[in-house]
Amino acid sequence: MFTKEKILEQTAPGAAATPSTEPSPDADAPVPLDQLSRWLKVLAEPRRLAIINLLMQGVQCNCELGDALNMPANLISHHLGVLRRAGLVEMERDAQDARWIYYSISREALGEIRHLFQTFFDPARIQERTPACPPGARPISLTAEPAPDRLDASS
Repeated sequence: MFTKEKILEQTAPGAAATPSTEPSPDADAPVPLDQLSRWLKVLAEPRRLAIINLLMQGVQCNCELGDALNMPANLISHHLGVLRRAGLVEMERDAQDARWIYYSISREALGEIRHLFQTFFDPARIQERTPACPPGARPISLTAEPAPDRLDASS
């Protein structure tokens, strides 16, 4: 259970996260698209991203999240529920007063997301390929940077 001392220890200024010792992802490793898709669905909601952003600052309770995001408690609870079911957020009740629930990021799930994104979006995965049509086509290399307007998904 969380105690107020444990919360203060985890949210103290200057408390740095332990650097990852994971090996860099292998560019040839298969990317589990179903897992990546599930994470993208969870992360696609801007309010959930805002909650995650606050939780990256340390342990928070529902009321702190609601105040910081100017959202009602029931909406915060809904999004925390989605994040909890996905395994990205952990909760723990206060040891002295079980009415208080504290939320934090799951470092394990965060590491999984980081690994999936690094693996999927690794530039080393891009391969030269000859299109199958028209017959006798030559290899095409599209190494030029895309135009900035093509990066904007809203257009």
